[in-house]
Amino acid sequence: MGSNFPHELSIGDVYFSPVLAVITLAFFASVMTVMVLNKLKIARYFAAPAYVFVAIMTLYMVLIDTFWIKF
Repeated sequence: MGSNFPHELSIGDVYFSPVLAVITLAFFASVMTVMVLNKLKIARYFAAPAYVFVAIMTLYMVLIDTFWIKF
């Protein structure tokens, strides 16, 4: 049975916070999304592309936390 309390991710005998996994996955997903936006030349319509990157990363963090890895 699952608990509502935070848990650790373990690799071998080393325990990691689930926040680390969520941030890492969100970063790589947002990099891929920004690469697609650049390839399709949609990124040129953004006034501040760095803010868009942070917004996309935050969106991925919320979605990964909600549906996949809970922290």
